[in-house]
Amino acid sequence: MTTTRVAVDVGGTFTDVCIMDEQTGEIRIEKTPSTPDDPMRAIMTGVSQANIDLADVTLFSHGTTVATNALITRKLPRTAMVCTEGFRDVVEIRRSNKEDLWDTYKDVAKPYIPRRDRLTVKERVDAAGEIIQPLDEEEVRRVAGILKKRGVKAIAVCFINSYVNASNEIRVREILREVMPDVHISTSSEIMPEIFEHERFSTTMVNAVVSPVVVDYVSRLSDKLTEGGYRRDLLLLHSGGGVMTPASVKDFAARLAGSGIAAGAIASRFIGNLCGYENSIGFDMGGTSTDVSLTYQGESTVTKDWYIEYGYPIRFPSIEVLTIGAGGGSLAWRDEGGSLRNGPQSAGAQPGPACYSNGNEVATNTDANVVLGRLGHSLAGGDITLDPTLAENAVRETVAEPFGMELHEAAEAIIDVANANMANAVRLLSISRGRDPRDFALVAFGGAGALHGAAVAQELAIPVVIVPPNPGVTSAMGCLLVDIQHDFSDSFMADASTTTAQDLEAAFAKIEQEAVDRLHHEGVLPEDTVLQRSVEMMYQGQWRSLSVSAPPKITSTQDLVDGFHAEHAREYNFRRDDSPVSIFRVGVKAIGVVQKANLPSFEVVKHVPEPAGQRAVWFKGKQCDAAIYHRQDIKAGAEFSGPAIVEQIDSTVVVPPNTTATVDKYLNILIRVKG
Repeated sequence: MTTTRVAVDVGGTFTDVCIMDEQTGEIRIEKTPSTPDDPMRAIMTGVSQANIDLADVTLFSHGTTVATNALITRKLPRTAMVCTEGFRDVVEIRRSNKEDLWDTYKDVAKPYIPRRDRLTVKERVDAAGEIIQPLDEEEVRRVAGILKKRGVKAIAVCFINSYVNASNEIRVREILREVMPDVHISTSSEIMPEIFEHERFSTTMVNAVVSPVVVDYVSRLSDKLTEGGYRRDLLLLHSGGGVMTPASVKDFAARLAGSGIAAGAIASRFIGNLCGYENSIGFDMGGTSTDVSLTYQGESTVTKDWYIEYGYPIRFPSIEVLTIGAGGGSLAWRDEGGSLRNGPQSAGAQPGPACYSNGNEVATNTDANVVLGRLGHSLAGGDITLDPTLAENAVRETVAEPFGMELHEAAEAIIDVANANMANAVRLLSISRGRDPRDFALVAFGGAGALHGAAVAQELAIPVVIVPPNPGVTSAMGCLLVDIQHDFSDSFMADASTTTAQDLEAAFAKIEQEAVDRLHHEGVLPEDTVLQRSVEMMYQGQWRSLSVSAPPKITSTQDLVDGFHAEHAREYNFRRDDSPVSIFRVGVKAIGVVQKANLPSFEVVKHVPEPAGQRAVWFKGKQCDAAIYHRQDIKAGAEFSGPAIVEQIDSTVVVPPNTTATVDKYLNILIRVKG
């Protein structure tokens, strides 16, 4: 019986393939350069290099950046929007705010659908759901004819108040499909049936513009896997921390806009919990960017306030991840004020750092680490050779000579600026949210996370850094640790004091049936179906809501109100028990449980490992001899002190002076920062 699971994570520099044996938990990895023009080529190359027989694979899971990259680059198919007359410019008016209120020269990006392709029809539904102006079907057919001539590939249908009565949107979709049967159509009542028209219109617009791109990619990859012998559904990781099948991708493509970054957050949470830390900070540093996530009391923080470009929110629930332009390929540069900067510009996969010998002459973080001796002369098990002379030349010409520094001083300055940028990102997600980083462990992974993790922890007084056994492919492993998951919600605007348990049960029954039907459509058995309820509430007069968990059977609305008061106190440090509370929305998280493979554990025998050698490494302006270890030679129970370097095929671990390292039974390295 075959028991192989495969997960693939496509990064800006490398595509990581993680192969797990379900019975033993043994993991092996394969890395291959990413192919930005068509990510599927790198995936199939990695599968081939890993000698994977797709006929033996029981699960193939994938975290993709296709939707994210399409939105960032705006390489999008022509898409149209059909709106209620008078509401054509909702997505352009937005909230009339800016990302930086003080920058008068920086404008918010244009909508993904230009005004000429946002057409209107006569119809009107009031706030109670009553139709006060019937839909003009002849006008809809006229609009459909125009859009067909324009050759649009997708259409977003966004009517005012359709969240309480979707009949007009449904009828428009039927007419559009009669005229253009192959066009992707997204209706706001299906995508996001909630009040606040800008957020609803924006989410629907994003879903529409990425649908052709994502569905084409997923279909091609699924067909390619089937040709190779894979016999099950391809599973795609989505922003909420679950996976979805190609059948759901066709309707909710925008859920994949946060796919790539969610995998690392999931893996970070799993590893932190595995090591006994319910509070952990995920620190995923790759070749182009660093993703920071936070787990509190064993659960990832989730947000509905996120976007790829400011001004165009995507209201699907998403694991909260803060991304900054700091990676191994981030470029060092001098700003107009004469200060040293680092990123967000990156050398990327091509040409890469100067030491890759591909023509880049500007210093990167990787070049600085080579100069400091923290990186050796090769990466990826010898597949990539690093030229120390080119690294030195780049650091000298980019930083040392312009700033009047000695070579190693300049290299440390590059790393210090990068570490300060990443530490600030951690502060934004922890201290600014009322979380003390000293109460957390830092899970460092990604190709460069273990290089910088201990230094960032020292900057923030985080006591322990956890480096997983395969940090370079930890995000890919996150794809193996999730269930099929969908989020359903419906508006329920009412005074909590006049709402009965029966009212809420009726509202939940409607969306729970939809949730069960969706999971059944994806092949989930009833015994593997789990439904988790939530109710969003607010003090009357507020417009921001808080989500409170609801039991499988609601017997008392007051219990939910008490839970809201407690949640408000935790989130904002105050509560008003005498203030009236409004119910805003009901939600259901539908989970199709996927059997997980257990990671292997080993007997812990305390010992000091024998170094494979020594190398001169620079820390804080001083050269010292650091012990060099090979990761595969370090067993459970090993203990050693810094300075030390641990080398492995997918990453390099830096253990600075004044730190100690131990290896636990799962072969995680725990670096403890003194003081």
